[in-house]
Amino acid sequence: MITNPGAIRVLCFGDSNTYGLRANRADREAGQYRWPSDVRWTGRLQALLGPDYEIIEEGRSGRTVEMPDPLVAGADGRAYFAPCLNTHNPLDVVLIMLGTNDVKWHFGRSTEDIVESIGRLVDDVETHGLAPDGRTPAVLLVAPVPVERRSATGEFDDESVRKSHELGPALRKLAEARGAGFADAGTVGAVGEDGIHLSEETHERLAALLAEALGSLDADA
Repeated sequence: MITNPGAIRVLCFGDSNTYGLRANRADREAGQYRWPSDVRWTGRLQALLGPDYEIIEEGRSGRTVEMPDPLVAGADGRAYFAPCLNTHNPLDVVLIMLGTNDVKWHFGRSTEDIVESIGRLVDDVETHGLAPDGRTPAVLLVAPVPVERRSATGEFDDESVRKSHELGPALRKLAEARGAGFADAGTVGAVGEDGIHLSEETHERLAALLAEALGSLDADA
């Protein structure tokens, strides 16, 4: 917790790549599921920005934008989103990095469906978010790193890979239409061994990208 009362508060709402799940199967089999806080991009982002920012980590493995998953209890992101906003208000920025789980073949969702769902999260920020000055928090949409077909879970197929590559351009358009900030994690990072989760090096590069993106939001405010 950052105890600076004037810190810029940034809620990072995402899935296992915000939670910091390791991509290496051997690590997970050895009980090392999650990268330490100083390796995860959220922790690195906090270190880069210092005590003038408070990075609030809200990552959940398996989280979708707004689809219940019979295989993962409580994975519906939107069902949790309003309570999450209300818990952490006041917020200066809401960073959303979702979409990876939505491209799983069993959901049958199109890229357009997924992006429309993320648009509804932006609606929820406008309805339930509250900045310290009484305005609506700024939104930063982050396109996730695309998945690869080698995923060992069997939940991602060739169509999943295609859709994951389409999310970046589509989310950029959504950000432009809604006056939100945008960053594309795929431009600086890659998935690791399992084809789904970020490589260790990507956490560092993503933190640098998002620090720059947050700085741009401050400049535009």
